[in-house]
Amino acid sequence: MSVTAHSLRHLSAPLLALTLAACAPAPIYQSAPNAVVAVPSQVAQSPEHFTGNQVIWGGRIVQVQNFPDHSEVELLAYPLDSSQRPQANDSGNGRFIAVMPGFVEPLSYPPGALMTVSGKLNGSRAGKVGEADYVFPLVVTAQSHVWTPAEMEKGRNNIHFGVGLGVGIR
Repeated sequence: MSVTAHSLRHLSAPLLALTLAACAPAPIYQSAPNAVVAVPSQVAQSPEHFTGNQVIWGGRIVQVQNFPDHSEVELLAYPLDSSQRPQANDSGNGRFIAVMPGFVEPLSYPPGALMTVSGKLNGSRAGKVGEADYVFPLVVTAQSHVWTPAEMEKGRNNIHFGVGLGVGIR
């Protein structure tokens, strides 16, 4: 094997990885220096330790409730990928409530849609999930994004590794 072919072979794997990573969209929100890395289920255990800290959380919308001066979106939390898209194939990390100023149109936040929020933790509220008692961390939302199916697919490659290399169609 020539020196050039040997060098190209060693460069091909890192270049392929870099090319695939370059396809993923950038994160939509800047992470704050005091951002909490805990998940909602952890925050619910001692919300007083986290009040005032920034979070970027996401998940699947459960329901929307509108009140005279604000709206609340209940979400089942999922981990976020590098683009801050919720990874709904995970088992979930608890629930939280995104508190949003003013009225939000429930049709714009449909149950089952995936959403990412950026905001500040502001305590918790006791509630119920079915008949079970539950503690919901409250996030005063500064920004939110409901993901479209096209956005969820963007940047995902159709290259799958196994024995050899194959390209599949999703």
